[in-house]
Order: sequence, then structure tokens, then C-alpha cells
Amino acid sequence: MSEEKSLNFLEEIIEEDLKSGKYQSIVTRFPPEPNGYLHIGHAKSICLNFGLSLKYGGYTNLRFDDTNPTTEETEYVESIKEDVKWLGFQWKHELYASDYFEKLYGFAVKLIEKGLAYVDDLSAEEIASLKGTPTEGGKDSPFRNRSIEENLQLFNDMRAGKYKDGEKVLRAKIDMQNPNMHMRDPIMYRIKHAHHHRTGDNWCIYPMYDFAHGQSDSIENITHSLCTLEFIPHRELYDWFIENLEIFPSHQYEFARGNISYTVMSKRKLLQLVQERHVESWDDPRMPTISALRRRGYTPEAIRDFCDRIGIAKRENLIDVGLLEFCVREHLNKIALRRMVVFDPLKIVITNYEEKMGEVEMLKGEDNPEDPNSDSREIPFSKELFIEREDFMENPPKKYFRLFPGSMVRLKYAYIIRCDEVIKDESGNVIELRCTYFPESKSGSDTSGINVKGTLHWVSATNNITAEVRLYDRLFKVENPAAEEGDFKSYINPDSLQVVQTVYAEPALKNAAINERYQFLRKGYFTLDNKDTYHRLVFNRTVTLKDAWAKEQKKG
Repeated sequence: MSEEKSLNFLEEIIEEDLKSGKYQSIVTRFPPEPNGYLHIGHAKSICLNFGLSLKYGGYTNLRFDDTNPTTEETEYVESIKEDVKWLGFQWKHELYASDYFEKLYGFAVKLIEKGLAYVDDLSAEEIASLKGTPTEGGKDSPFRNRSIEENLQLFNDMRAGKYKDGEKVLRAKIDMQNPNMHMRDPIMYRIKHAHHHRTGDNWCIYPMYDFAHGQSDSIENITHSLCTLEFIPHRELYDWFIENLEIFPSHQYEFARGNISYTVMSKRKLLQLVQERHVESWDDPRMPTISALRRRGYTPEAIRDFCDRIGIAKRENLIDVGLLEFCVREHLNKIALRRMVVFDPLKIVITNYEEKMGEVEMLKGEDNPEDPNSDSREIPFSKELFIEREDFMENPPKKYFRLFPGSMVRLKYAYIIRCDEVIKDESGNVIELRCTYFPESKSGSDTSGINVKGTLHWVSATNNITAEVRLYDRLFKVENPAAEEGDFKSYINPDSLQVVQTVYAEPALKNAAINERYQFLRKGYFTLDNKDTYHRLVFNRTVTLKDAWAKEQKKG
């Protein structure tokens, strides 16, 4: 019997809250800002929020933190919804911070009426200069002691559009000597005359994240508001607003974000990669975005497994991307359809194979030996075949089990062949191999008594289809590009994409579907590209069959 998995610290908190009767059920939320595409780090947060509510019988809201009209777009909203669904989760309510603009405005008025907020005329630079340092207290703004009546009037005028951007802000009146810099009269509202993707031009003042977030949680009765570690200093302010507004006491809990090696996770850096054309787009298969991983052929099951394996921690750490690739390989091995594809062809002519006029010998191949319920497909065999050029050596080293003059190998699903003659062109390049096959050695009914150690994949030279393959690798050459000196982009791996414009595949791939996954025998796992497969087949390599990168690093 396997050991029961121990609880993470958030599960312990939730179980105690339910046991004590503090909550009858739990409510979580996933609150992305729609200013970019979600990445694998967000996948961890999605799996955590939705996973906890599923485990403990609650529910999760999808709430868009759309309080900054200049960076947010409906395109991002739609991509986020698609990503969450693709990962296998469904939210109870689709909500927007902008839904609460009127209510948040009312909360701000309430704090002004309690003498806990004031309108400040200082510029952003002047406010920053009075903020102090982590070791020295700040100084009060000269506008801090305005009367409640004046603050109410000025805040109303801000809403009415009487002032320009940056001319005034609303600040919480807390303590300019507080050791926590976030508590030194933080800005609650700023003026932005900008069109909002949902509210249009109805508002010209917008709440800051710290003011909108906790209050939105409270409005939705969120019991456990889960954030990453950088929000620890914000928790005191989160609690201060809720306490002084006397609203539902949502509480914030922090966990470590999922930083992954050989990539960057900052939206700002990812945007740079896109804008400066280091990658094709947000869903370029080398990117860590969920849409890119989907296009590359990763499965939601593999990503959920990865998020489960890395667990929930209280300390930041760098997670080896090899673990993500392991999870992908493990799932694809179970579901991928096997197909034979030759990338760099060398022709073989089987001199003793007689082809009957108008007839093609069809051999049987398993679709997936890991799946007892999988079907088989037919593979055409012919006198002329293609094998990989790398599977032949004229002068091989010891223990070389592929093809060389006089050697014998098995062709997968087919026959044993012997290499009899090597044909070269005028420059001495090998262009063809003449071989003999043994009819009694057919796979599944071999009576030849011949034992061979090598098995090669192949395709018929006269009955195949062609396709393009894109071989993706890690985008960066170093483990933690964001931590290296200088420009992170100088560490981009120049070999992160190699395109093989024409490969030869068995005809079964002609019916390839976007949502299917394939193992090209001895080559890796592949999927159809979901953008460029229109006039011809284009396959993206999802992951290699083995962790070749780790082997290369050891060599180095």
C-alpha cells in the first residue's frame, strides 16, 4: 500500500479552518492581469487555486485584475480563459476588478470620511522623495492634513475629470514612519485618461492594485487569497484596508513562485523577446507561455503532473526544466501514436525483393505498444527504402549495431536485411546501399533463426509522404539567464530552433490531427503545428526521447 501524500502548508491551514468552523467551505480565485499571456508559473497558481477548491468542496472564481487600462487588452482576456480551460479547470464566476469600480470608489469615500485617506497634489517624483528608505522614516506630505470636506470634494472632482494625469492622487493616511514601506501612505487612486477595454471612457481614475485586490477578494467572500512570495510585504496593507472598511475578512497567504531553468518568467522580459523578434510570437514553441507549450505538443495532464510534483513551498527555488520534460515524456509515452519518419534519407535497394505489378506489400505496425487497446496501422514495404544516413557507417567502430558492409539489421515491423554493396558518386559520397533481405525473417513470424542486435526505422522510397519538422530546444544556453550579468538576451541559444524542410514519413501520417501526439521512432515526440499546417504538414518536436541536454552538459 502506498504512503498517503503529506499535506502542504496551505492544505494544513485550510483543514484547520474547516475543522474549527471558521469557514463552512472555501473560496479561492485566480486573478491574472490581462496584460500578457499566461506562462508555466501561472499554471502552478491555476492548479493550486482550482485544485484546493476541488479537494475541499469549494469553488474558484476567475477574476481579471483589469485596473490598468493602458496595458490591458481583450485578446489577453480570451487567451487566459482558453488556457485555464485547456488545463482542465472551470471557474464558477467570471469576474473583473472593473465590475467593482463603483463599489471601490465608495470604499475610498468611506476611508476619506473616516479621516484615513487624503488627496495629494505632489508629483510621483515628490512623493517618492518623501517616502524615506527601509532604514529611515518618511516625511508627511504638505497636503496630508486637508479637511475631510476638502478631500471629498477634490476626490469627486478627480472622478469628474477636472484634472490631468498625474495632477493629483488619493493616498491612504497611515504612518510615514512605518518600517514597512508599503504602509507609508500608499497611493490608492491615480488619474488616467485612457480607454478601458470594458468600461470604455466612463472612468478617468483607477484604483491601484493594493487597493483593488483585497477589496475585490472581500466582495467575493474569498476565504484564502493565494499570492506569490513577493506579496508578503503587501499583506499588512491588505489587512489594514479590510479592517478599516469593516468588510468580509479575506486573508492572504503566500507561496513560492515556480521559476524554471533555461527560461525567463518575467512578462516584461517575455514581451521584449516578442517585440524584438527573438521569437516569432507569444506562442512560439520555445516560450514558457501556456499557449506556446500547447502549440509545442505538451499535454495538460503533463503540466498538472509537473505542478503536483514540484509541490508548494515557502522558499523561492529554481526548478529544473528537465523535470517538466520528464513529466511530458512520461505522459506522451502512454498516449503517442508511433510512426516512422526519416529525416536525412539514404536509399536502400533490396536486390532480391520481387515487387508484383500493381501490388504493394502492407506490413502491420502497432500504434502504441504501451496501450493494450490501441490499433495497428498498415505500412507499405517496397524494393526501394529510405533509412537514416546516420544509421550507416562504412568503417564502424566496435559494438556498432547499425548497418555497415556485410552486417545485418532488422527493419522495424519488417525483415532482416544484409548490406552487400555500397554505391558512391564521383565525389566518393555514399548514395545507395544494395542489400539482401531474408523472406522468412518477417516480424511476427520469423523462422530464419538469424539473430541481430540492431533495429532501424525506415520508409518506402516510392510510397511515402513529405513534411516539415521543427526541432525546438531550450531558448537559453544558461540555467538562470535572468540572474546572469548583462543583457539576458545575450544568452539566447542560437540552436533553439532547427528546421528540416523535407522529411519522409509513412503514409499513415497523412491523416495526422492537431490534437494527436506522435512518437517518431528513435527521433522524439512530435505534434502538428496548430498555426502553419495548412498547405503542408508541419510537425513540432515536443521533446526528445531522452534527456539529451543532460548528457551534453556532462560532456562539457
